[in-house]
Amino acid sequence: MEPNKLVIHFKNGHVLKGHSLDFLPNKPSFHLRSTKNPDIVAEIRMDDLKAVFFVKDFTGDPRRTDRKVFDPKARYIGKRLLVKFKDGEIFAGIRQAFNPAFPGFFISPVDSDSNTIRAFVVNSAVQSVEEV
Repeated sequence: MEPNKLVIHFKNGHVLKGHSLDFLPNKPSFHLRSTKNPDIVAEIRMDDLKAVFFVKDFTGDPRRTDRKVFDPKARYIGKRLLVKFKDGEIFAGIRQAFNPAFPGFFISPVDSDSNTIRAFVVNSAVQSVEEV
């Protein structure tokens, strides 16, 4: 099994990039192997996080901004959401399932060209969620 490529955003603004084989949304922590130093494996606590981004690659395009508008003619499977984080960032995406027992929820970006495949949004980092 190939490890997930993750970009971890903490509530305090810190960002880490690495691989994980043990991320589970209902667990209080998981492990991340650093991209900068593969010998370093950090335990990541869910309570400290804003979101976990599952990405196509670690570099992405820093000049690119993901689209945050839904195509009114497109058909989406799931709920169309605008998630506003407490730090002001807005993420537009589709949520297909929700389990209130988990500390957050998965969302796929509305922008199909995004480097993000999906994200796990931590509820305690969210200011509001608007269904559109």
